[in-house]
Amino acid sequence: MAKQKKQKKKDENITPRIANRRAFHDYHITDNVVCGIVLQGSEVKSLRQGQASIAEGYAYVDEKTLELFLMNCEISRYPHGGPRQHEPKRKRKLLAQKREIKQLANKTREKGTTIVPIAMFFNKDGRIKIEIGIGVGKKQHDKRQDIKKRDADREMRRSISRRR
Repeated sequence: MAKQKKQKKKDENITPRIANRRAFHDYHITDNVVCGIVLQGSEVKSLRQGQASIAEGYAYVDEKTLELFLMNCEISRYPHGGPRQHEPKRKRKLLAQKREIKQLANKTREKGTTIVPIAMFFNKDGRIKIEIGIGVGKKQHDKRQDIKKRDADREMRRSISRRR
């Protein structure tokens, strides 16, 4: 019985999930890939505190070396990190299989597509993973249609709950 209590305490220590809600507003996300990310120690500690923003970020494939990089995502400096800190908006390498990287490279060759970070989270082993997706840019009228649909769904749910 004591072991079960320890398990619950361990599960209660939930680390933050940093999500990019703007990605679904600006892009039609078609394919998702979960991959690892190469970080420094102070970056991991900052992420545990939830001090990151991936809203302006994007990823790209380096065609020469077939490597995947994350750009323009800000991980704030860790306040207790000392004098040797990381740069908040540096280029970070993403870890994925060569087959997945080739597929991403082929899909982003089309005009109007990009690789967008969707979420950054800790897996069960305590490693940081990032979910990326192929995003096709939405036009202004597409965004308006999505807002109308969301409002209509919300109104339907409200009317159903009022009847009960």
